[in-house]
Amino acid sequence: MSSLVLSFQEMEQTQLLLVGGKGLNLGELSKIEGIQVPEGFCVTTVGYQKAIEQNETYHALLDRLTMLKIEDRDQIGEISRKIRHAITEVEMPSDVVKAVTHYLSQFGEEHAYAVRSSATAEDLPHASFAGQQDTYLNIIGKEAILQHISKCWASLFTDRAVIYRMQNGFDHSQVYLSVIVQRMVFPQASGILFTADPMTSNRKLLSIDASFGLGEALVSGLVSADGYKVQDGQIVDKRIASKKLAIYGRKEGGTETKQIEPEQQNTQTLTDQQILQLAHIGREIEAYFGQPQDIEWCLADDTFYIVQSRPITTLYPIPEANDQENHVYLSVGHQQMMTDAMKPLGLSFFLSTTLAPMHTAGGRLFVDITSRLASPAGREALLNMGQSDPLFEDALMTIIERDFIKLLPNDEKEAGKSNKAMPSAGARTQIDSDPAIVSDLIKRNQASIEELKQNIHTKSGSDLFDFIVDDMQQLKKILFDPQSSAVFMAAMDASAWINENMNKWLGEKNAADTLSQSVPNNITSEMGLALLDVADVIRPYPEVIEYLQHTKNDNFLDGLLKLHGGQETQKAIHDYLDKYGMRCAGEIDITRTRWSEKPITLVPLILGNIKNFEPNASQRKFEQGRQEALQKEQELLERLQQLPDGEQKAKETKRMIDLVRNFIGYREYPKYGMVNRYFVYKQALLKEAQQLVQAGVIDEKEDVYYLTLAEFHEAVRTNKLDYQLISQRKDDHKRYEKLTLPRMITSDGEIIAGKYKRENLPDGAIAGLAVSSGVIEGRARVILNMEKADLEDGDILVTAFTDPSWTPLFVSIKGLVTEVGGLMTHGAVIAREYGLPAVVGVENATKLIQDRQQIRVHGTEGYIEIL
Repeated sequence: MSSLVLSFQEMEQTQLLLVGGKGLNLGELSKIEGIQVPEGFCVTTVGYQKAIEQNETYHALLDRLTMLKIEDRDQIGEISRKIRHAITEVEMPSDVVKAVTHYLSQFGEEHAYAVRSSATAEDLPHASFAGQQDTYLNIIGKEAILQHISKCWASLFTDRAVIYRMQNGFDHSQVYLSVIVQRMVFPQASGILFTADPMTSNRKLLSIDASFGLGEALVSGLVSADGYKVQDGQIVDKRIASKKLAIYGRKEGGTETKQIEPEQQNTQTLTDQQILQLAHIGREIEAYFGQPQDIEWCLADDTFYIVQSRPITTLYPIPEANDQENHVYLSVGHQQMMTDAMKPLGLSFFLSTTLAPMHTAGGRLFVDITSRLASPAGREALLNMGQSDPLFEDALMTIIERDFIKLLPNDEKEAGKSNKAMPSAGARTQIDSDPAIVSDLIKRNQASIEELKQNIHTKSGSDLFDFIVDDMQQLKKILFDPQSSAVFMAAMDASAWINENMNKWLGEKNAADTLSQSVPNNITSEMGLALLDVADVIRPYPEVIEYLQHTKNDNFLDGLLKLHGGQETQKAIHDYLDKYGMRCAGEIDITRTRWSEKPITLVPLILGNIKNFEPNASQRKFEQGRQEALQKEQELLERLQQLPDGEQKAKETKRMIDLVRNFIGYREYPKYGMVNRYFVYKQALLKEAQQLVQAGVIDEKEDVYYLTLAEFHEAVRTNKLDYQLISQRKDDHKRYEKLTLPRMITSDGEIIAGKYKRENLPDGAIAGLAVSSGVIEGRARVILNMEKADLEDGDILVTAFTDPSWTPLFVSIKGLVTEVGGLMTHGAVIAREYGLPAVVGVENATKLIQDRQQIRVHGTEGYIEIL
């Protein structure tokens, strides 16, 4: 056995670096009993390295390529072309020629072969690289095969392969190419088989594409293919395409495109029996590899041949259940405005802070709603929840209509229990609207955090971990304090009551939106206004402004003291960070960098405030919103007095308005308290991480982010850790970051996406959920990273989601569009308080709306028009 060439049978599972992803998969496929794989061999990466090691032109060009960035498209194209030329022109090493000749003589030099590339960074679990390198079909004769091996080597440097590696962070010099030489099959039909449906991710639904001739026609998009779906051994869907062309092998080598006879064009490529036979083969291959596969197949002389199988890398992982029953999982990230992947330490903290049992998958959190869907009372409660999120409601209806979760007979005791646990909206609004209730709750929370700060300083090692675990019970008590929940639930119910009754009695839509402006005790909206006050402190000092415009240094606060006004600036920023520095984007993940850890994040926002606002803007904004709310209140009450039974209607409405004005601001406080505590824990834990770095247990403090809290505790206790675990988790996290979080997923892996059911929308309008009234036109700014925000006064912010850390941007904008959100999620609450028209839950908003496009946001009706 030569290390230069290996037959499929000679390959070992550990030889990825020798034969690449495709080659390794073919080696594995050829070991599965009963699966037909055309025979062949691999020219290993050792052969490729031999070919390039003495090639000076290649190495000089590669050095130049490594210096380029993804934007340098022209230079990438030019250097890549020169590298390809340098590889194909050089003479192939004689021992490689000898090894290829030996294997060809064994398999028969007279046969036709497919010559295909197999890179070491290909068909990996986290990056497929599919289609990045070249394939050549029907190559006949030793000389032609050797020539095409060189061409495959060169295709490692096609423009698309080079750019793909740059995008995925792969080093060009560390990716090698193996070449597969495989006996050609001349099929009557071929295609692709996915053992999980690529459209819905359903693992039980198998999807087959089939067309006549060689599969290249299908892969290259030359022809439409038949589509068949198979579930549980039954064909559940068939789509017969009109197939006018096919690619066939020519006797003398190479391929040609031919017209298909008219009478054959609309016939089914595979018979029903063949479809089921192929589906069975797909399931066997999937079982062997232990995960869903993307399989290339061809049919010749009534035999199915498998020419490739790779993992499907785009599927969202399924939350784990311990049984074989049907389950439905709901994303927590869509409720918490954090759809990014979280690191293990962040997940373990959040899991310890909640009451509901949760599952993790793909670095995100899910709640299993199966038991609630199975009970009539639980189902009704979920549908009520859906009223504030139509996409969730529609997805829920899909599940209910399919009878995916069977409804259990209503147990009256259970129903009574579920109703008692959650008082009705009417009962909740009977609470006294005394503002002192909120002040007391806030004082208790602040006192508890001060006590935590005092006590945690005295703890270290195992004691610290035990202390934090105990303190999290205190955090849970505060978060789920019945009085605390009753306060903001009463405000939310009162808000819904106002909207419903003002519409019924006065024809006034979303009246509560205006009434919610500039309410007291909203810690998050105060945070946005407080940054305007910071800008006021800095505005008189041009030298400081100039310094801030050019600083890139994380320690910029120290440099301020040399400047006129620097001391005042430093104090203003420090005071701001004392109150709000524990916040950041994605703040429910304890591992995310807080503003106090990286204050430079706030600099562009402060500079934007100096540029876009006059002094005292915060007071003016707050007062303007308060006056608008008071005027709206007065107007509604006066109009109600004119109605039959108007006195009583006005009295009840006034009570509801007081509940909203006094209590809705508190809605943002519990999360602020939680994030405050998280930051105290984090600072103490990072000291322990530093000890592990000094002891040589980990490389850098941030490595502990890839451990759960219990694993971190164990590493501190024993001063030991298998570093392989951290490396694996880092790779997993990179993979998870690329996945799109589904709002709802089933135990079959199917992603259930809801749709808006809307009539009378203007042509071309993009539908969403109306959460803050008003209509506004302006320039869309599509911003995915808050730190890169460059807003002018009056822009409309379009983003994936906003959590409290985005609030300082809200003072500069005049409208909001987000992809994720509901009626009571963060962005909606703050938009109403600032009086900004807002539409949330707009699927793919950041792709459908382009940066700097003029748009109109209909915050009352819930849609966007591109002007």
